[in-house]
Amino acid sequence: MLKIFFGNDRVKAQAEIKRVLNDNYEVVEGAELNLNDLTDVFMGGSLLAAERKILVKDLSTVKENFDKLVDFIDTPNDVIVWENSLDKRTKTYKQLAKKIEIKEFKLIEKIDRNLAFNIYDTAFYDGKKAVQMLAQAELTEDPYKMLGAWAWKAIDNFKRSGGTKEKRVLKELSKLDIEMKTTAYQPWVLMQAFLLRAASL
Repeated sequence: MLKIFFGNDRVKAQAEIKRVLNDNYEVVEGAELNLNDLTDVFMGGSLLAAERKILVKDLSTVKENFDKLVDFIDTPNDVIVWENSLDKRTKTYKQLAKKIEIKEFKLIEKIDRNLAFNIYDTAFYDGKKAVQMLAQAELTEDPYKMLGAWAWKAIDNFKRSGGTKEKRVLKELSKLDIEMKTTAYQPWVLMQAFLLRAASL
């Protein structure tokens, strides 16, 4: 059995590792392995048990080793590879995902809605100040969740007033959403541009 777990919710990941492997398992540091070691870890047996239970940590720190995982899908041992993060776009990830369980453990990130709303409201009377506030938010916030909070605020404003200005704002936020997802510009830069022109909408 080969499984891959990754993500930033270490508590849930550790609980799942314990559930699958129980308490008695080996821990192997993936960064310290060479290609020859992989065969021993994934295919080597144990004198003490019919099969080995192994947790391999951070194998992807050596790309060549992680790419070799494809050769060990049918390991007779119970192996979980644990990574902090993985690039889902790679050929290796896509090959593995077709044949084994890959599970992501992700912390739910919350946006500071009060901060998002304050930046949004400030933009309509002082765009430069709103940009300064956004620069501070970049250190701790997610741009897409920030945009989501702005959109929620704009929709709420439109429901209450139904004015043409609110319609224009919603149209601009929709354009901003598309630009953030489809252009090469940094999301924060695009958001700054929106804040600077918000007062004139």
